[in-house]
Amino acid sequence: MRIGTPLSKSATRVMLLGSGELGKEVIIALQRLGCEVVAVDRYADAPGMQVAHRAHVAVMTDGEALRELVAQEKPQLVVPEIEAIATDMLVQIEREGAGGHIPEIIPTARAAKLTMNREGIRRLAAEELGLPTSPYRFAGSLDELRTAIADGIGYPCLVKPVMSSSGKGQSLVRTPAEVATAWDYAASGGRVGLGRVIVEGFIDFDYEITLLTVRAVGADGSVETHFCEPIGHVQVNGDYVESWQPMSMSPRALETSREIARTITGNLGGRGIFGVELFVKGDAVWFSEVSPRPHDTGLVTLCSQRLSEFELHARAILGLPVDVSLRRPGASAVIYGGLAEKGIAFDDVDKALQVPESDLRLFGKPESFLKRRMGVAVANADDIDEARRRAKLAAALVRPVGAA
Repeated sequence: MRIGTPLSKSATRVMLLGSGELGKEVIIALQRLGCEVVAVDRYADAPGMQVAHRAHVAVMTDGEALRELVAQEKPQLVVPEIEAIATDMLVQIEREGAGGHIPEIIPTARAAKLTMNREGIRRLAAEELGLPTSPYRFAGSLDELRTAIADGIGYPCLVKPVMSSSGKGQSLVRTPAEVATAWDYAASGGRVGLGRVIVEGFIDFDYEITLLTVRAVGADGSVETHFCEPIGHVQVNGDYVESWQPMSMSPRALETSREIARTITGNLGGRGIFGVELFVKGDAVWFSEVSPRPHDTGLVTLCSQRLSEFELHARAILGLPVDVSLRRPGASAVIYGGLAEKGIAFDDVDKALQVPESDLRLFGKPESFLKRRMGVAVANADDIDEARRRAKLAAALVRPVGAA
């Protein structure tokens, strides 16, 4: 793989579609390897824009706007970093190009399209690949949702928009009286394609994991599959609040998890890192979701692995060797904004960094909301319990305050 000089005719140019905190880390990893990076997001001054060579504000569900940006910048690689993208246009660009230029879509345009929509990826996993999943139905109206629950899904169940992320629009429904509220919340929480939901039967699992799976070019030129150590995590209302690595699992459950991850990522194809989410009970494992990009729970790898998930993604998409080895047990904990205001500040950063083996990533988002993720604390220790305690303590010590 030849890598050119940024801002020159030889530049290896990468365009990121989505430039939040995860995209920012990918941009830094790519720049360390000599790439020229163009950041695109729906709002100005997104975290990744603050470090990219160039940046554009665009509505990424607008296919024509995407085509114009690709034609203008002519990147060799286009890397979707969020779900809400005009994926039909990505398929067209991959096939026909834009302005006479045909980039490579990472990992593939098909993968981006399927994983953007819970219906597409669930039907692929369960109906085509035969992977174990929770029972599910899809509904396009409140009446269809009620029928789906009554005719087999039952209570309790989860109702989610087919297109959303970070738990937006997701509800745990325990009784018939809660169905209408769940439908309304799903309709308001979906990013695009409003009016269609997935309802899932509740699985009595022991824990859930993210299995970061890397598809990268091996020494013989073929694509090989690598697995990071499993990541345990806690979610509240579908949104990650802490994670740790490694998660202790039985050997059989770990092998089953890897086989499921190998099957789904192999079908999606391409190169890069995939966040495969799985439910585990004893030795039994169920597929939940997959993201063809770095995963928020994988922020723990900033301290736990030799190469973070962002460095692994950068290496894999460039065709470079990867190393998924664990360096030391670690944990992460989210720092929320805590208030709704632009240009907030953070007090007591010094106190947080006095926690042994801790570190912080303050993302630099221009506007804070009460539950917006504004940073993350990571920490290492000899064991997971202590790493989690340290990460949560460091996160709690950081105090977001108004700019005034």
